[in-house]
Amino acid sequence: MTTISRYPVPTIESLPEDLRTRILEVQAKSGFVPNVFIALAHRPDEARAFFAYHDALMLRPPSGPHGLTKGEKEMIVVATSGANHCLYCVVAHGAILRIYEKNPLIADPIAVNYRKAPITPRQRAMLDFAMKVCLDSAAIGEADFASLHGHGFTDEDAWDIGAIAALFALSNRMANVAAIQPNPEFYLMGRVPKK
Repeated sequence: MTTISRYPVPTIESLPEDLRTRILEVQAKSGFVPNVFIALAHRPDEARAFFAYHDALMLRPPSGPHGLTKGEKEMIVVATSGANHCLYCVVAHGAILRIYEKNPLIADPIAVNYRKAPITPRQRAMLDFAMKVCLDSAAIGEADFASLHGHGFTDEDAWDIGAIAALFALSNRMANVAAIQPNPEFYLMGRVPKK
């Protein structure tokens, strides 16, 4: 069996009831337990906090008619995770992105160089902002917001873009510290038709 984390990985049965319930729900929906769930459960209180913030950002409906789609949120995760060299998040969220966008060719170019990816100018502006949050947030200024506004994004959308990039900076770094490995199932998800 491959080690999924350099830290002790609890058994599902040993987890507090709320985390065990959440993990079993994810398993029932996806058919497997994503390694990040069980690896982060090494510290239950931190896992709860992480997943609460994740859900608040990633599962919230768009803030308006031009808000971020589920696929665009995943684009942010994949692009910034690529910049942060996070194998787990690139592979896992690349799979989710392929599924949301119904495009088996979208995730890899976004992870490697989103400027060459087959995305819209609006999405490119979104990822420009996300990457600036990821790599040089101190340099963000009015011109960055003006660029987003020019593509129909609001200040609330900018908050979402920044918050997703920031949350996944944490996720990327902890996945790298703990050497969390992607589940094999993620590699083919969204690339080949379901049987």
